[in-house]
Amino acid sequence: MSLCGSPICSHQDVASCAFKQIFDASTCTNHLAATGIAALLLFALALQLFVKIPKSRASARQLVTLSSPLHSSAVVFSGTLGLVYLGLGLWMLGSGFNQDASAYLPHWWLVTACQGLNLILTSFAFSIRPRFLGAAFVRFWPVLLVLYAAFICSSSVVDIVAEKALTVKSCLDILSLPGAILMLIYGIRHSHDEEGHGRSGNGLYKPLNTEADSEVADSDSQVTPFAKAGFFSRMSFWWLNPLMKMGYEKPLEDKDMPLLGATDRAQNQYLVFMEKLNREKQSPSHATPSFFWTIVSCHKRAILVSGFCALLKVLTLSTGPILLKAFINVSLGKGSFKYEGFVLAAVMFVCKFCESLSQRQWYFRTRRLGLQVRSFLSAAIYKKQQKLSNAAKMKHSSGEIMNYVTVDAYRIGEFPYWFHQTWTTSVQLCIALAILYNAVGAAMLSSLVVIIITVLCNAPLAKLQHKYQSKLMEAQDVRLKAMTESLVHMKVLKLYAWEAHFKKVIEGLREVEYKWLTAFQLRRAYNSFLFWSSPVLVSAATFLTCYLLKIPLDASNVFTFVATLRLVQDPIRQIPDVIGVVIQAKVAFTRISKFLDAPELNGQARKKYYVGIDYPIAMNSCSFSWDENPSKPTLKNINLAVKAGEKVAICGEVGSGKSTLLAAVLGEVPKTEGTIQVCGKIAYISQNAWIQTGTVQDNILFGSPMDRERYHNTLARCSLVKDLEMLPYGDCTQIGERGVNLSGGQKQRVQLARALYQNADIYLLDDPFSAVDAHTATSLFNEYVMSALSDKTVLLVTHQVDFLPVFDSILLMSDGEVIRSAPYQDLLADCEEFKDLVNAHKDTIGVSDVSNNITTRRSKEVSVKETDGIHTESVKPSPADQLIKKEERETGDAGVKPYMLYLCQNKGLLSLAVVILGIQTSRSLFSQLLNSLFRAPMSFFDSTPLGRVLSRVSSDLSIVDLDVPFAFVFSLGASLNAYSNLGVLAVVTWQVLFVSVPMIVLAIRLQRYYLASAKELMRINGTTKSALANHLGESIAGAITIRAFEEEDRFFAKFFDLVDKNASPYFYNFASTEWLIQRLEIMSAAVLSFSAFVMALLPQGTFSPGFVGMALSYGLSLNMSFVFSIQNQCNLANQIISVERVNQYMDIQSEAAEVVEENRPSPDWPQDGNVELRDLKVLDKCQLLEAVQEKDQGLDSHVVEDGSNWSMGQRQLFCLGRALLRRCRILVLDEATASIDNATDAVLQKTIRTEFKYCTVITVAHRIPTVMDCDMVLAMSDGRIVEYDKPTKLMETEGSLFRKLVNEYWSYTSNGNI
Repeated sequence: MSLCGSPICSHQDVASCAFKQIFDASTCTNHLAATGIAALLLFALALQLFVKIPKSRASARQLVTLSSPLHSSAVVFSGTLGLVYLGLGLWMLGSGFNQDASAYLPHWWLVTACQGLNLILTSFAFSIRPRFLGAAFVRFWPVLLVLYAAFICSSSVVDIVAEKALTVKSCLDILSLPGAILMLIYGIRHSHDEEGHGRSGNGLYKPLNTEADSEVADSDSQVTPFAKAGFFSRMSFWWLNPLMKMGYEKPLEDKDMPLLGATDRAQNQYLVFMEKLNREKQSPSHATPSFFWTIVSCHKRAILVSGFCALLKVLTLSTGPILLKAFINVSLGKGSFKYEGFVLAAVMFVCKFCESLSQRQWYFRTRRLGLQVRSFLSAAIYKKQQKLSNAAKMKHSSGEIMNYVTVDAYRIGEFPYWFHQTWTTSVQLCIALAILYNAVGAAMLSSLVVIIITVLCNAPLAKLQHKYQSKLMEAQDVRLKAMTESLVHMKVLKLYAWEAHFKKVIEGLREVEYKWLTAFQLRRAYNSFLFWSSPVLVSAATFLTCYLLKIPLDASNVFTFVATLRLVQDPIRQIPDVIGVVIQAKVAFTRISKFLDAPELNGQARKKYYVGIDYPIAMNSCSFSWDENPSKPTLKNINLAVKAGEKVAICGEVGSGKSTLLAAVLGEVPKTEGTIQVCGKIAYISQNAWIQTGTVQDNILFGSPMDRERYHNTLARCSLVKDLEMLPYGDCTQIGERGVNLSGGQKQRVQLARALYQNADIYLLDDPFSAVDAHTATSLFNEYVMSALSDKTVLLVTHQVDFLPVFDSILLMSDGEVIRSAPYQDLLADCEEFKDLVNAHKDTIGVSDVSNNITTRRSKEVSVKETDGIHTESVKPSPADQLIKKEERETGDAGVKPYMLYLCQNKGLLSLAVVILGIQTSRSLFSQLLNSLFRAPMSFFDSTPLGRVLSRVSSDLSIVDLDVPFAFVFSLGASLNAYSNLGVLAVVTWQVLFVSVPMIVLAIRLQRYYLASAKELMRINGTTKSALANHLGESIAGAITIRAFEEEDRFFAKFFDLVDKNASPYFYNFASTEWLIQRLEIMSAAVLSFSAFVMALLPQGTFSPGFVGMALSYGLSLNMSFVFSIQNQCNLANQIISVERVNQYMDIQSEAAEVVEENRPSPDWPQDGNVELRDLKVLDKCQLLEAVQEKDQGLDSHVVEDGSNWSMGQRQLFCLGRALLRRCRILVLDEATASIDNATDAVLQKTIRTEFKYCTVITVAHRIPTVMDCDMVLAMSDGRIVEYDKPTKLMETEGSLFRKLVNEYWSYTSNGNI
């Protein structure tokens, strides 16, 4: 029996014949080639196994492993296929012996058996641990397998097409290619994991603060399952199942969120970005590298992979109309082979399955990419604000910076998801036009013309949309800045009864926002209408052209056209969204880029070493300017040399530049000339105390490790022992935002404790004793400045003349210059300005003789035993018992409540136009929110961090304004479209109801299962965003203090952590959306394939070609429309959470009624009135006239956020001027002149007594002379009223607290008891 049975080729054209036969699976030539290659592979593989396995000396258990689902699938699939091949080969061999006529020649069973043995041995080899066979084998052997399988597969395809018959061996040959690809994916995956293992020690991925090994191991165990998921798990989102199950069983909490994988964490993304950016900056070809292209460069692999998935989705989607045409031809009896209908049904399912996998990976990968970009942009913005110069702060307020993180970075994060839509839509249209040309010929041109006209009609609007979006964001910045200032200073607004005025201002700013919002949304609505109607216009134009050109229409070309059109209509309808997102992202990116390019602090080099330095602070002919303008210096010609351990006092009138001098030492003020050197660790105490939200202990330790002895000593030195005993949880008591539950004096002492605990070399104290009484000030000065800081270098700004004699040197400042620098006695002897300062103090206290012989400071040992009773190791109190409560959020299924809340605002439900609905609803929601906030009691603001409110009035409100209206309409439209498709499919193929009804039930159950987790994830995303906003707000407010203590890295690390905590629920949310849609898509693909299978199963002629075409054209679009519907519903469900969050602050319990009707004046009051402005007398009375006149713009001079471009004393004078203008009947002065020098204070006290002669004046003061001529005095101690009487009577009463305070004050000022 010969091998081939006959000669292979004739002698005439052997080469050509052999070449043709080698690629035909039915020929002997092909079989001989396949057998030869298989034999070589078998030999090489057997040799590898015989050499490597004995060397390993491993047991069978140690040798064999299946490490992942992908590994198992690859091995099992190849092994099973090999066994089937081998069985088929043996059957062929047996049939050859049993029959007279040789059914199968030897080359048939030989090639089949060889292929089977090859696959079985490969399967065995890959079940062995990779380390025994070597990494190179695992990496390269699958490549050879794929090449061989591709040859076998393509040969069989050629045979199927030629013979128009499908055999068992052909099917096995085709299946061998996916099996080989599985092996290849496993090999790539394994080598990638090995490389990742090797890179794990890379310094780039080290955390800023390295924790203990046990903590790292513990955190690794909590990392998302996605980080360790295998190929199949990632493709099917199987790794998400545990969280989805947990979310269905109980509402998810913050603690249920696993950590993000290392790649997705903000810190790693930021470091990669900065490394790339710095590399490009150093490159000569990139003088000013683009932020955008740097981001693209960092993520090019992710962009390309997701782009490949997008392309694959487009290609698989485009097979639909081609398969439909083939199916119609089968129904017409024009099939290519017998079982073509069944093959087409199977191919249709495979194509739809691949379409689903590719689209889900496309969306998931781009969402993940967007999350990474958002995270590191947020980090970059935070890092930038830590280094922002004073000039840049004038242009970028805290409200704007908050907007950059909470709105702009989020908008940019949405862009990658839509990026591939910009080109896939074009590719899809081109493919569709090619299919249309094949179906209807020249009539396709009319479709092209309609599409071009549609795009051209939109082009001019795109520029307008960009302009309106930019204006909208600018208006939002201004409104958010005003809201931030109002919310921060709500106490002042309420005390002045200014709520109505400020609310009106904010409403006016919101109206400007509405103007641009309406313009933007109207253009967007126009775009949507244009593109949603374009498929109808394309259909009408094409069929009209067919009619005019007399192009014949039959079931084949009509339904091919309809299917093609229906498949591209959803991408076309998404064009307005794509345009909107691109414009929003471009505007946001421009704003963030502008901020990231803003000027930074010069970064004056502070030398770390201190030992051996004679002059730790040295300035030589220095000038400084906040405006960086040499012609307008804030400080000029400063010469200063401070010895190590020296105590230097800085004094002068209000606005003389005392605080600016300390800021210059810190490197905060730009130097315009001269040289400056600062050596050593600095501790800084600001004039306006900066306190973090957290416990007292956290504020004092400020990131340093706990040292009990030093900590207790610090508390005693700062006179905090008694205060902590009064607090409900001692030093574990939570301090509200900006220290709202501490007095001014307590806040300053916490600041002092924070500075002392740092054990710095240089202490910069900016008037820290102004907020405490005389006795405490004396105690602090003795115990803190002169004792605890005895060997430290100290610069103290003060208005308290009594402390000056003991200083080594005194700097007297005026108009930004140091006019004299000398010890106390020298200044008193020959400096008139200093004498005036001292005399003003004498006049204030009413003492005629102040001894010049101030005794040296008394020494007093502070016993640590005194502090033993301090509550420092108490059990951590429950957060519910503390001032700052855990942020409230809805839990469980809120049903239709948030939807109805949105729709029923201002009868919005009755509105026909979506834009009007959106604007009216936004207007109504914001109005209610604003009224609720302005009518809320102060207890709400004391216990609610500002970040919680700001996140609602920024990012949540932005979603309500821009996204929710269109999400409603798109969700409704897409749902109607999807269910109408399903309805038509059920009508034309009623048998599909057997599948579709259970599918709808299962889909609804799946959606409920998904929403149980998804809603909680979005709610957690909202609360974590509030924490992020709060930390950012506090960091902006305390930027100078953070820089002074060099704690930027610790605050940055905390921000990274908060960004990741915010990103984690968002990551799971969009992953869960893909999880849901993938399952629904596969179900809808099954329905479609089942319909096709039913039609193929029934006898030919049962259904007309038109019937088949209609059923399948609707079925093909069902997959996409169903997905589009679910996507929009899920998107709406996620976005409606913003309405829910805004609603939480719309019903805050209101304070007492604003208007009491029975107390209203008569309607005709006042009968007449007038306002006069006479020169600038008020400014003169509050000692601001000269300061205002020095400004170029006078009364129009700019006051920035928190008035930070004016001194603290000047800000107090502003407040006094405000009171003078109001002519109120009751005046409350709460330490109104604490930050003002004695001379100015004396003038102001006279003004107050004259101007408010007929007013009720309530004065809170520590300066005893201020209250001596009051009618009544109320003395308090430990939160209780101790006495209330006339000052003269209290002075005569033995044991009076007031008398004791007066005596102490006069004692230390007269006798110099310092």
